[in-house]
Formats: sequence, structure tokens, C-alpha cells
Amino acid sequence: MTNTMLKCGAENGAEVVLELRDIVKEYGRGKSLFRALNGVNLKIHTGEFVSIMGPSGSGKSTMLHFLGFLDMPTSGDALIYGTPMSKLTKDHLAEIRNEKIGFVFQSFNLAPTLSVSKNVELPLIIAEREAGNRRKKVEELLTSVGLLQKWDSLPSQLSGGERQRAAIARALAMEPEIILADEPTGNLDSASGKHVMDVLHDLWKRQGKTVVIVTHEPVVAAYAKRTIYIRDGKVEKDTEQPGRKAGADELKVKELKVRK
Repeated sequence: MTNTMLKCGAENGAEVVLELRDIVKEYGRGKSLFRALNGVNLKIHTGEFVSIMGPSGSGKSTMLHFLGFLDMPTSGDALIYGTPMSKLTKDHLAEIRNEKIGFVFQSFNLAPTLSVSKNVELPLIIAEREAGNRRKKVEELLTSVGLLQKWDSLPSQLSGGERQRAAIARALAMEPEIILADEPTGNLDSASGKHVMDVLHDLWKRQGKTVVIVTHEPVVAAYAKRTIYIRDGKVEKDTEQPGRKAGADELKVKELKVRK
């Protein structure tokens, strides 16, 4: 049912894949009430690469959670291909998250006791895909992120950059149309961060994925074609830019800042 609903929206010519309408998110009550998002409106089009920037506590990660249907708003609604979140059951929402959206988190979220290949295979196992097809798909994904030689390695045996690339491979297992990444370079050194961002950039440029990232680093945000600035739970600015990979000189500047 979910796939049919979403497919109908796309066939009617809708170019907006994700939308937030008047999203308000509040925590607590009374004097302790905190409004994380305050009337946010946003549209993400199919095939866009968008970065979301803002100071700590501005609401950027909360915004990403609504784009990924991970939370319910206090008021307002989130839509995917024109279908409102409020009109979908919990099962339909879970189906969307599993099949339409790939999540990449700063903390990697890899199962520590599973090998790299099993971590990537996990969504396919849950979806009850045939074993032979699963192995072929995992081989393709690990090759695409340069980790085929780490097939039997545990996450603890990987570098930070390798773990994040494994997380990206897992996010792609169900061939989602949308990739949402929350501070994907936050725990990485400059070289590893560039490798991870180059992978995300190629997913957008070569495969036409819709990519949305949250970041506090201008060098990372520059990969996107569009940057949305959020402050105090509101969209402050929405700008377009060329969208390019970081150069070696920019990475050196970042490393110098870290050393200071």
C-alpha cells in the first residue's frame, strides 16, 4: 500500500520528494518548555544535494529526523512524494524508512559483534532477500566504498573512516532513493572525512540519489548544491552554490585548525 501511494504521487509529476510544512517540535512543558523547531517549511527536490548548517542546538538534527520520518511533530506535517506523515500508519512509516531512505549517523551505529559484510547484509536479511542475491549485493556495495578487503573484519578493527563507509554501504543495501546523513564527518580526521564526502558526492552526481547532510563544517557543506542555514529552530537562509568536492588545500586548512 505504501509503495502504491508514493508511486502515485511521483507519476502525477510531483518533483518534491521531501517536504516539511509548518513543523513545530516542543519538548517539556511550562517553564521548561523548549521549542526545537518553530514553524519550519522546507522542500527537497528529487536528485538534490542539500546541506543543513547551524550552531549547536539550532535544530538541524531535529529537522533531519523529520525528513527521515523518525519523529512526530508537535504540530505541522512531513511529507514524502506528497504523502503526509500523519496519514500513514506505523507500519507504513517503517516501510518507508526501510525502503526509501538510507540513514548515515555520526556514531556509525554498526553492530559491534557482526563483521562488516554482515552489518551491510542486515537490512537485506530483515527484508528476507534470497541468500545468494544478498551476498552479491553486499559484494557490490563493499566494492563501491572500497571495503571489499574488510569483508570479515569487525567494526573495532576498522578506522573511523572505514566504519563510516561501511555505514554508507549498509544505508544503500535496500537501494533507497534518499540518503540522510547526520554529521557524517564529525568523528573523522580530514582525509577520512574527504573520502566519506567524496562517496556521498558520487552517489548524488553519478547515481542521482537525493542526499541531505547535516554539518557544521563549511568545507563539507560546500559539497552540496544548496545550503540551508537554521538558527533558533527557524530557517534563516536558503542558498544555492556550485557543489564541489573539497581540494587538498582546503583539507590542510582544516587540519591546521584542529591542531590549534
